Amino acid sequence: MDETRLRGELREAAAAHRPDHARMLARVERGMTAGPPPARVRPPRRRWTVAVAVAATVAGVLGLGGLAVTTLRDRPAPPSGGVAVPGPAARAAGTIDAGSNRWWAQSDLAVTTDAEVAGLTVELRVALTGGIVSTGHWQTRPADDFTVAVAEEAGALVYRWTLKEGRAVPPGPHTFAAQYNHAEGTRDASADAYTVVLTARDGGRTTLRGGFG
Repeated sequence: MDETRLRGELREAAAAHRPDHARMLARVERGMTAGPPPARVRPPRRRWTVAVAVAATVAGVLGLGGLAVTTLRDRPAPPSGGVAVPGPAARAAGTIDAGSNRWWAQSDLAVTTDAEVAGLTVELRVALTGGIVSTGHWQTRPADDFTVAVAEEAGALVYRWTLKEGRAVPPGPHTFAAQYNHAEGTRDASADAYTVVLTARDGGRTTLRGGFG
């Protein structure tokens, strides 16, 4: 079929076409009765993912907070009580008296206090190196101010001076001496020792220790 004939037939078909107005009107009426087409609904966002993430974060924070509280509670509490009161300022030195000889000796303990002392205990220990026998003792403070005891304890001859209740020791140098016999010869005093405990009126305490070597 040539192009001229094809165009002629198309014109004839178009001229012969008669639209169905009734059918078209019915379709328009149906569309108006049904209303506008339903809006396209978008699928909901996955907000549960965000919610889960937030919940997990909050739970993590709360968990850490609980751990912190537990840790703080588990810490040991600081020691109770008031501030420690400093004791009296004092010094002590032990020496073997220059008058000692091959059979007898005297151990001198010099105690110097910078303030009045309301309590004082002096302990002088002479190691039992052989032939040790007490021959006496003395102190520069009044004898009535102290209770004095001499006894063998744990391998030593112990001289102990205890200040009586209600008495006091003023500031200054004070000497406590222990006298004893020993085996003939030059005695080794390196194992001898002393302990001095001083108490102030406010309860502060100082302890001094040393030797005679």
